[in-house]
Amino acid sequence: MIPFDEAHTKFIAHLREKDSARSTVLAYGKDIEQLLSFVTNELSKVRVRQIEKGDIRQFLDHLKEKSFTPKTISRKINSTKTFFRFLKINEYITDDPAALITHPKFVTPPPHILKETEYRALRDAARDDPRTYAIIEIFLQTGIRIGELSEITLDSFRIDKETDLGALEIPPSRVTLGRTIPLNKAVTEAIKYYLKNRPEGENRRLFITRNNKPLAIRNIRAAVKRYMIKVGITDASVNDLRHTWIAQHIKRGASLILVSRLAGHKRIATTERYLKYVDRKDTDEELLTL
Repeated sequence: MIPFDEAHTKFIAHLREKDSARSTVLAYGKDIEQLLSFVTNELSKVRVRQIEKGDIRQFLDHLKEKSFTPKTISRKINSTKTFFRFLKINEYITDDPAALITHPKFVTPPPHILKETEYRALRDAARDDPRTYAIIEIFLQTGIRIGELSEITLDSFRIDKETDLGALEIPPSRVTLGRTIPLNKAVTEAIKYYLKNRPEGENRRLFITRNNKPLAIRNIRAAVKRYMIKVGITDASVNDLRHTWIAQHIKRGASLILVSRLAGHKRIATTERYLKYVDRKDTDEELLTL
C-alpha cells in the first residue's frame, strides 16, 4: 500500500512527464498536498488505498467552511480526479473514490476589460521600471497568457533593426496552441529598453531577477498588481490585460479568426464569447496598437 508522500511524488513526476504547464504542476501539487494533509490530520489515514469517497467529500466541505470559492473548489476537484485516475491506472488503488465527485455550480463572471484610460495609466506608471514596463507592454500588445510570458527566452523573439517590428514564437503545449505573434513598434521598443537594463548572465529567459534567476509567475503578478493599485485599478488581475487585448481587437473590428489564432484559443467559440461584452465595428481590420 503506497504511502501519501510517495503517491504525491509519483504524481508530480507523472505531470512533468506529460509536459504539463509549470503552473499546472505547481497548482495540482499543492491541491493534492492539501487533500492528503487533511486526510492525515483529520481522518488519521496515511495510505492512498484507505481514502474513500466520503473522505473527499469531508475535505470539500472543509474548503467551503474555509470560504474557498466554488471556482477554486472546482479546480481542486479537477486536481483530485486527475490524482486518483493516475493512481488507478497505475494500480496503486483498485477503486477510484473521486470518480463520482461532482463539481459545484458557479457562474463564470464576465471578463474584466480595462478602459483605455486605465491601461494607458498603467503603462505610464511603470515607464521608469524597464522590466515591469516591458511585461505590461507585452501583455497589452500580444494578449499572451502569464504562463507563456514567463517562458519567453531571448531566442523566442526577433526584432528588425530597421523597422522596429518583430515576431514572438509561442510553442505549443497541452493548454495552448503554438503560434507566431507579430510585435509592433510599441512592444519592441519596450523590450529593447528592458534589454539595456537586464542583468547580465547566462540565463536565457527574457525576464530574470537580479540574481539571474527566471522571474516566477507570482512575481510577475505582484509587479503588475503593484502598478495597478498605484493608478487606482483595484479590482483587476494580470489576466485582465489579456482580456483587454482580445476585447479591444474585437471591438475595433479585427478578424475573429485572427484574434482567436493569436490568442491561442483552441475553439473560436472562446473568442466569440467576448462579443457579448463589446460593441463591435464591422471593419475586419488587422492587428492594432493599444
